[in-house]
This record gives sequence, structure tokens and C-alpha cells, in this order.
Amino acid sequence: MMAGNNRRSVFRRRQAGVTDYRRRLKLLRGRMPRAVVRVSNTRTTCQLVSWAADGDLVSVNVTGSDLVKKYGWPEGRSLKSVPASYLVGYAMGKAAVASGATEAVLDIGLAANSRGGRVYAALKGMCDAGLDIPHSEDVYPDEDRLNGTHIDDKIAKDIESTKTKIEGAN
Repeated sequence: MMAGNNRRSVFRRRQAGVTDYRRRLKLLRGRMPRAVVRVSNTRTTCQLVSWAADGDLVSVNVTGSDLVKKYGWPEGRSLKSVPASYLVGYAMGKAAVASGATEAVLDIGLAANSRGGRVYAALKGMCDAGLDIPHSEDVYPDEDRLNGTHIDDKIAKDIESTKTKIEGAN
């Protein structure tokens, strides 16, 4: 802050519109790991993140690309659709439970908080995998959207085979 200037200094990430520090502080005060969900232009990413003084520690990281590389998701399918987001959340939840985590709190960042969206599809995947995350049941997408019938009738087989491979990997 410059001398004589009465304006508050603004954190760089707040000024760039990347971090809401007020929301972040509320999440960190709970001292539980955060189940972070981010949806980019190309893929969904889910992480289990813990706080540390020198920076956040990511203990589990699963992206839409991992669905193709590790779990046999068809190459031409979307990596950020509702079914793909569900599977990414499911894979992250299984890996988190395998690493000893039992509970977390959802961190959606600056994403829009809209019921039935991709963020909540990932939340459903994490909860179905056994991770305990506080939430309301009515935020989940419809089963038809999770199964992909709104996209293509053949996608349900791809979802089941991918889910089976995720269970076998953990």
C-alpha cells in the first residue's frame, strides 16, 4: 500500500477473479479435507486437498483425462459431461477412501451453484464411492442425466464398464 493512499490492497488472485478468500477461509476453519471440484472447458477435475502452512497439499487428484488413460472411457466421449463428471468424482472418492480419508467438505470454488449440474454429478460420484460429504440430496442430477440417456442410449454401457474398472483399480 502506498503512503497517503486510503485504498485497501487487494490480493492478486482476488483481483483476477480466481479466489474468493472469504469462502476459502470458511472452508479452512472446519479443518476437514476439501473435496475440490473444477470444471474447465475440456475436463472435470476432482481433488482431495488439505491445508498446510506452506501451501495446500493435494493427496488425491483425478481428471477427465484419467478416465481415458486408466479406466477405459471411450476416447471420443466428453471429459466434462454430467456422466464423465460423475465418474471422475467416483474415481476420486474411491482413491480417497483407499488412502484412508473418510470425510471431506465440498469446495466448488467460483463455479455456479446450480442444482443438477456437473459439480453435483461429481459430488454424487464421491458420495457413492463412500466419501462422507455434507450436502442436500436434492442437488443431484436426475438418474437419466447421470446415466447419459440424455446424450446417447449407448453411453450407459460405457459408464458401467468404466465404473467397474474404477472399482477394480482401488
